[in-house]
Amino acid sequence: MTGMDRPRRLRRTPALRRLVAETSLEPRHLILPMFVADGLDDPREISSMPGVFQHSMDSLRKAAVEAVTAGVGGLMLFGVPKPEDKDADGSQASDPDGILNRGLRALAQEVGDATVVMADTCLDEFTDHGHCGVLDEHGAVDNDATLDRYVAMALAQAETGADLLGTSGMMDGQVGAIRDGLDAAGYTETAILAYAAKYASAFYGPFREAVGSSLQGDRRTYQQDAANRREAIRELELDLEEGADIVMVKPAMSYLDILREVADRSPVPVAAYQISGEYSMITAAAQNGWIDRRAAVLESLLGIRRAGADMVLTYWATEAAHWLS
Repeated sequence: MTGMDRPRRLRRTPALRRLVAETSLEPRHLILPMFVADGLDDPREISSMPGVFQHSMDSLRKAAVEAVTAGVGGLMLFGVPKPEDKDADGSQASDPDGILNRGLRALAQEVGDATVVMADTCLDEFTDHGHCGVLDEHGAVDNDATLDRYVAMALAQAETGADLLGTSGMMDGQVGAIRDGLDAAGYTETAILAYAAKYASAFYGPFREAVGSSLQGDRRTYQQDAANRREAIRELELDLEEGADIVMVKPAMSYLDILREVADRSPVPVAAYQISGEYSMITAAAQNGWIDRRAAVLESLLGIRRAGADMVLTYWATEAAHWLS
């Protein structure tokens, strides 16, 4: 046969496939979410996320050094307070001696400028009701009162030396309020990673165990509806207007179409979060011998990159970085 198009010519050898690859996956593209828990002497494995741990302060430092040595691009820290330290306003979130702020200082001291230290700027781990904001007299999340708490939390995190603050609460105006608060206090160099499109997802389940969530009910009045696409672009545009330095789509797996649309429109870097449920599903399937774990992990990360993510938050960051190196 003559005149036939033969795309297979460029798939013939590993070297040819590598030469024409359109998307790359490198350690610098990966961000490791980490959990530091108050009162632990040793790390505690999260049962629904085998291989992921709530860290003690010592194990946090050790895991951070391992991740940085492997070449990961950043570390995103979540704090897990003791249940008795939670209250309605999440006051420990802005306490300089709260577990998250202590952990951030430890990371800044341990790894310095060798990686990007990121902080989760949200109240849900610290409130006794488990919501991402403070509640009004009717039990609904009070958007504007919550913004005041976010600013206080952001200032405490900036003081620890955090490079990047992750605004994950999905309150209206949160990026602008935090930006104004940081600038007024002189933290003009502290950057904001805006959770521009964060959906109310069934795949967050294991994360609730990871942070010891106290939530009863759901977060559908502030996280986005899984049915909506245009709404994500509106949220993106608002966050950009308010001063976001990086924007994020969360989750990644079921929202690759949203990620692509955000990436096509965003003038700033785009992140995506491969969340706990995605981790747990692949892990469980691999443990049952149903899929090749390493191949599935790398394929899932490459798919997120291909959809438009400049960086990916993933619990496999350190391990994948070792593989890629």
